[in-house]
Amino acid sequence: MSKLCVKCFSLSLDGYGAGPDQSLDYPLGKRGPELMEWFFATRAWCSTHGLGDGETGIDNGIAEAGMKNNGAWILGRNMFGPVRGPWPDENWKGWWGEEPPYHVPVFVLTHHARKPLEMKGGNTFFFVTDGIESALKQARAAAGDKDIRLGGGVATVREYLHAGLIDELHLAVRPILLGRGENLFAGIDMDALGYEGVKSVAGERATHMYLRKRAAA
Repeated sequence: MSKLCVKCFSLSLDGYGAGPDQSLDYPLGKRGPELMEWFFATRAWCSTHGLGDGETGIDNGIAEAGMKNNGAWILGRNMFGPVRGPWPDENWKGWWGEEPPYHVPVFVLTHHARKPLEMKGGNTFFFVTDGIESALKQARAAAGDKDIRLGGGVATVREYLHAGLIDELHLAVRPILLGRGENLFAGIDMDALGYEGVKSVAGERATHMYLRKRAAA
């Protein structure tokens, strides 16, 4: 069976996975881009955005690995866009231009129905209105034997954690303190939910922490 995985999820030292006040101008929240500086320097990012070669060290290898073996993605609505409430129209098609980086089916959690959105590069967005377990079931059907990557945002990852549905997490911990924003672990007892630390890897701009769900006794 495919695994539900969090990959390359950036986190501050004080546990924040996004800054406050997300908006069209601040899609990651204010100071949110600081969380992603490890990723923005990599070849994985630069080569696909016309920004030169980028770096090819440990961070890049991990970033490239995070895009492999994904048969489907799940995103919270905030990761798809800043629109709140009922969709005023279907003009908003995401942050990514005409060809998003996923290249597999993407299941977007929302309370408001919208027809599937097909885009270039094998990207189709399906808008799921009946909860996280339905989104996971649909993603499993689409992914086959490949992983399902849970892209976030923070609230969506927390919801799946509370339900004990995530199999593995990779957190890219940046040496910064945000102080405000969306905290990933606040009020969550990861040990009681059955998670354990597996390893850590020091990259150039982030420390990569790996967790997984313990096997049932």
